[in-house]
Amino acid sequence: MNAARTLATAARVLRQLRHDPRSIALMLLVPCVMLVLLRYVFDGSAGTFDAIGASLLGIFPLITMFLVTSIATLRERTSGTLERLLAMPLGKADLIGGYALAFGALAVIQSVLATTLALWGLGLDVIGSAWLLLLVALLDALLGTALGLFVSAFAASEFQAVQFMPAVIFPQLLLCGLFTARDRMQPLLEAISNVLPMSYAVDGMNEVLRHTDLTTTYVRDVLIVAGCAFLVLGLGAATLRRRTA
Repeated sequence: MNAARTLATAARVLRQLRHDPRSIALMLLVPCVMLVLLRYVFDGSAGTFDAIGASLLGIFPLITMFLVTSIATLRERTSGTLERLLAMPLGKADLIGGYALAFGALAVIQSVLATTLALWGLGLDVIGSAWLLLLVALLDALLGTALGLFVSAFAASEFQAVQFMPAVIFPQLLLCGLFTARDRMQPLLEAISNVLPMSYAVDGMNEVLRHTDLTTTYVRDVLIVAGCAFLVLGLGAATLRRRTA
């Protein structure tokens, strides 16, 4: 992996995104809009937003980064840009690393905006540190980026890329513990939830929600989410093809 080539790839992706304001708006503003909407949906239910707001703060960035990254990367494949890049002395790790850096930079901005809005704009009440909450939100966004890069290898069109969301994201959403505690699920479903990264993202958020100190469970959850993101990025590099068709 060559640092200069990786940074050049990241800069190229960011220049392209600069001319796509709709994608930028989707990445940066949609999670904030969804948080505002849910805050006032639960306005009449005392404590409901505080109970699930931290979890949603991690889930929304993951979903939006997955959607935008998968479509943007697939657009590079179908337009032939990816094939031309790989014909140059550019390694697969350089390419995937460049994409990850570019979208990761946007993930940082997205996470900061959403966390700031939730804590100081919408009054989300958490016991733990805002920095710990921000760290999990950022890792969730990076995980969504990694998943988007990975699944784009298996889609032939933007429509197919969107269709991967029910297959990849929705099962994790249902089993992550947002709707019911994972230890109350059927044993088979609990076992499946134990291998899904979103489950640990939600657990990490809930640790910040309930504890003032840095807990062992929080550290475990953060390491698992980060490890899954790097693992998926590695799989994305391994499945990267030099031909788009």
